[in-house]
Amino acid sequence: MRWWSIPVVLALCWFVFTLTPFWALYDLARAVQAHDVAYIERHVNFRTLRLSVIRQAAAAAQARGETGGAEPRERQRVTDALVALAIPIAESLVTPQTVVDLLDDGWPQSIDLGPPEPRQGDTPADLRKPGLHAEGFRRLIPFYLSSEMRGFRTVVIPVPPDATRDRRFRLRLRLRGWTWRLVDIELPEELRERIAQKLARTGRSR
Repeated sequence: MRWWSIPVVLALCWFVFTLTPFWALYDLARAVQAHDVAYIERHVNFRTLRLSVIRQAAAAAQARGETGGAEPRERQRVTDALVALAIPIAESLVTPQTVVDLLDDGWPQSIDLGPPEPRQGDTPADLRKPGLHAEGFRRLIPFYLSSEMRGFRTVVIPVPPDATRDRRFRLRLRLRGWTWRLVDIELPEELRERIAQKLARTGRSR
């Protein structure tokens, strides 16, 4: 074997390895479209996903001005209260069935958040169902080109890949053993805002 073949082989191995999470993404997309809750249960880390939703919901509520110009101690108290309010919402949002509901068309209709609203200036990509769809392996190419590998064990994939940043999810898959699992969903801006509104309504009703 010539010396120059070693980096070529290593580069080829790395390329093949970077394809493996997209096999998992393809299987996940098929499970979502088939409403295969059992597959979702086996391939999603619900603990980390719930923690992520709690963090995103509390941050969105803070961004709406819930903490105002309060002192640091008061801001911490309000933050703790927001987290406490976000926990039941995260528990209701992050279940096998609601993850299927969320990824199917990009909006969790089973949660009382109201329907998404169209915006002025929406592109054709924005108006399409923004869920996870990969009917064939060729449909994985845009996902691959827009993905971001973070080391050997983590990849971040925008869904859908051609939507604007504020209209798409960001799925984080992590390799555990020999299996890629969904560990995080970065929610789009509108959905985070709806959850923050729900937190505010819940807080006022208490």
